[in-house]
Amino acid sequence: MNGADTAWIIVATALVLFMTLPGLALFYGGLVRARNVLSVFMQTYAIACLMSVLWLVFGYTIAFGNEGGATSLWGGLSKMALSGVTTESLSGTLPEILFFAFQMTFAIITPALIVGAYVERIGFGFVLLFSGLWMLLCYAPVVHWIWGGGMMADGGIFGETGVRDFAGGIVVHETAGIAALVIAVMLGARKHRTTPPHAPWMVMIGAAMLWVGWFGFNGGSQLAADGGAAMALTVTHISAATASLTWALWERIKYGKASLVGLVTGTIAGLASITPASGFVGPIEALIIGAIAGVLCQEAVNVVRNGLKIDDTLDVFAVHGVGGIFGTIMIAAFGEGTWLAQLGALAVVGIFTFVVTVVLVKLVGLVTPLRVDEESEVNGLDLSAHGERAYDIAS
Repeated sequence: MNGADTAWIIVATALVLFMTLPGLALFYGGLVRARNVLSVFMQTYAIACLMSVLWLVFGYTIAFGNEGGATSLWGGLSKMALSGVTTESLSGTLPEILFFAFQMTFAIITPALIVGAYVERIGFGFVLLFSGLWMLLCYAPVVHWIWGGGMMADGGIFGETGVRDFAGGIVVHETAGIAALVIAVMLGARKHRTTPPHAPWMVMIGAAMLWVGWFGFNGGSQLAADGGAAMALTVTHISAATASLTWALWERIKYGKASLVGLVTGTIAGLASITPASGFVGPIEALIIGAIAGVLCQEAVNVVRNGLKIDDTLDVFAVHGVGGIFGTIMIAAFGEGTWLAQLGALAVVGIFTFVVTVVLVKLVGLVTPLRVDEESEVNGLDLSAHGERAYDIAS
């Protein structure tokens, strides 16, 4: 065990949890109507609780179990409920229990990202049942394929050089983005699609927390306290800053004004785009990735909203999905990995995520309603689903 590595990953674990609680909750909560803000908080918080338990019992062993080899589809059940893992067990230079906890925070935020696609009209029971099953049947197997030594790692189906995905461009952002788009289509649009964010200040606070937490997300993925972690942290910051500026500039050019919500959404686009490449590029490459991401993801928002008429409410696919896919491709463009592995993994994981998500939406919908009734949607989910309200006067 390395003491410095262990200390850093303990901090990084806290930072990644901080991304969901409270960062993502505030970011998403500020974007919805005032009568739905508590429902967003409830969904993200409850997902964090449920994923923690499920990751302990089944998720970790599916993703990082010892069974199988370079062509394996899952890790088996040898580490179910952390069987055999003690304080003396090691994962590289880290206590394995710490590696478990660090990866648990990724299993929390990935299904929580999907929340942005279905806010203001989703059944709470559906959120929990779908998220739990999706994490186990979609997210955890993909983790094993790419990070757990499975079929897409070095020596797997793409040859000696496997997929390069440093912190989750495919594993986190592509899977969450595609699942979000699928659910948005199957769920249908809100009754009130044009209502503006009720609290832009809250969106900014949440985005700022996500930015800080992302240092643990990407810097921690080095799994060591060294120069690689420092570089990952630095390029993450540069990409986020640059994408914020290009998003705001593009808004100013197109619409005449740069908005606060736009500026901080650009931040998230830059963070998502640099995530898969953060361990493989330097500051100049990060500058390029961020500069393109601010414009690319904003145009993706316009395509999904206005071109395809899909109510992916908080632009999960356009920002996270497109950003993660773009960053994954840029790894090959900058000479790391192989085009076969990067594009092949995007295709395989994309199809797998699409199929699993469609099947789960259909099956879970048979157990608990996918969408609330029209009266509950109009009145807001805070009161109708949870019996509470965030403000005395609701928009």
